[in-house]
Amino acid sequence: MEKWQQDVREWMNGSLVLQATLSGPRRKKTDALVRSVVRPVSLKDGLRYQFEHHTANKVTHENLEPPAAADRLVGLLSDTFRQALVKTEEADVQLLFNKKGKAAVLRKPPTAVKGAAERTHNRVKNRVIAEGEAAPFLVELGIMTKDGKVHAQKQDKYRQINRFLEMVQDVADALPQDRELTIVDFGCGKSYLTFALYHLLVVKRGMKVNITGLDLKRDVIALCTGLAAKLGYEGLRFLHGDIAEYEGLTKADMVVTLHACDTATDAALAKAVHWGASVILSVPCCQHELFGQVKNDLLGPLLSHGLLKERFASLATDAVRAQLLQAVGYKVQLLEFIDMEHTPKNILIRAVTGGKPAIQARHWEEYVHFRDGLNLSPYLEKAISDFLPAESGNG
Repeated sequence: MEKWQQDVREWMNGSLVLQATLSGPRRKKTDALVRSVVRPVSLKDGLRYQFEHHTANKVTHENLEPPAAADRLVGLLSDTFRQALVKTEEADVQLLFNKKGKAAVLRKPPTAVKGAAERTHNRVKNRVIAEGEAAPFLVELGIMTKDGKVHAQKQDKYRQINRFLEMVQDVADALPQDRELTIVDFGCGKSYLTFALYHLLVVKRGMKVNITGLDLKRDVIALCTGLAAKLGYEGLRFLHGDIAEYEGLTKADMVVTLHACDTATDAALAKAVHWGASVILSVPCCQHELFGQVKNDLLGPLLSHGLLKERFASLATDAVRAQLLQAVGYKVQLLEFIDMEHTPKNILIRAVTGGKPAIQARHWEEYVHFRDGLNLSPYLEKAISDFLPAESGNG
């Protein structure tokens, strides 16, 4: 028995596995598995591992006792998939198989939450929009059938929508409760999440809300406008326009910007700050601005490699955004929006008003030290300079 096989069996039988994602199918047949996700579930008969198997057009499940689950996982990795990410309580372990079936094993510090094995088999019922609950907008957008069943090929989108709504629910109390709310979604695209936001706040929570979706694609705006009318969502409108040039509001309570490219994200964040938004939700994309700026002799070995520099600059960009938002009084969290296996652009910046002056000063000082250490001149700092201390240049 190979070492990786022995490890997998020990992890599974020791209840250490919190999640395993298997991908990279060895075969390209239309009915072949393209991904399998393994999670612990707590059933009446005890711990089981649930295997969620994805083919091109359907999803199936099987629940196995730990010994059988270990056999199944080893079998899938030996015959079906070329790679896996196994998250245990002790480490994140990546298994990469070459054409001859030889495994390379990479270990990193653990990222999974301990206690995941205590999730119940019926955890789906705790989702904001549960399967079996036919939300009209999900039916119209092709996510659900009319009886509330999620289409197999739309499971990832369904989970993404629920994850987003969970993040909104966590901060909904930070929004004004005594008046109609104004919300803007910059770069709304096909607006799955814009419709979901309206559904949560208006349909489920009974709040009075006006939501504006803004995008540069006229055909998408026309499609979403027609759908909003069909659904009777009177407080939801869609406009064609550029984020940086939008001047349709002077105040907003929530600003959402998902996958706006490069400094378009910063333009949206600057609008939110100037409008005094209580809640900001942002998933940045294509963080190119700082790539040509970042410079630090100590980081020379890292920055001399284009790929590493690009990833570092991307993370530094989001650190800059978080720090500047904290400097002007927001409480900021950086959260995993969707699983890394779907897209590397999975960081969501969630900011809520409530900072204190002393905390703002500390965050500003930390930001200046970070900025100057990397030779940066970020767009966002200039865009919200009227909210920052007088010293705003690199120094």
